[in-house]
Amino acid sequence: MNLQGIVAVSGKPGLWKAITQNKSGFILESLDAQKIKLIANLSTAKLAALDEITIFGDYEDIKLTEVFERIKKATNVPDAKADGKKLREFFREIAPDHDEEKVYASDMKKIITWFELLKDMPFFNEAEKIEEPAAAEEAAPLADADKPAAVKVKKAPAIPTVPKVTAVKPAPKAASKPKVVSKPRRAE
Repeated sequence: MNLQGIVAVSGKPGLWKAITQNKSGFILESLDAQKIKLIANLSTAKLAALDEITIFGDYEDIKLTEVFERIKKATNVPDAKADGKKLREFFREIAPDHDEEKVYASDMKKIITWFELLKDMPFFNEAEKIEEPAAAEEAAPLADADKPAAVKVKKAPAIPTVPKVTAVKPAPKAASKPKVVSKPRRAE
């Protein structure tokens, strides 16, 4: 499952695909049938990349991609509008080590809604690319006759992480004002 470039935007329903990056943020496109374009300003919008989201676990956090893989294999996926008890039972099957106190019914509904939206997308079923193209060429060089025609691949931009802001110390104040030296008076 390749979820690179797929993000959730706080305050906006659904999922979005990062198309490109501009000076102030990202240009996103909705994954639903409407294909709405959105410019997400990094200073005001909070973006969460799906391939980096984790769910609270009892011992360690569970990656969302792992939960999606388990939901794919499940036969009885409940509707996202089902009651909390039914969703909790389902999550006990697919993620038995999730923290039941920290993972709320609203979180489970959101995960199932995202799964329903993503399951029919072609990138959802393709394998995540781990090997870099340059490393693949070095590992197995091809003869000129075996080389494929040049293909332009458009890579989805990585979602930048917000750098940690540290406290800045103010510049030290000058010890005293500079002294003004007066010129000696001329004798008349």
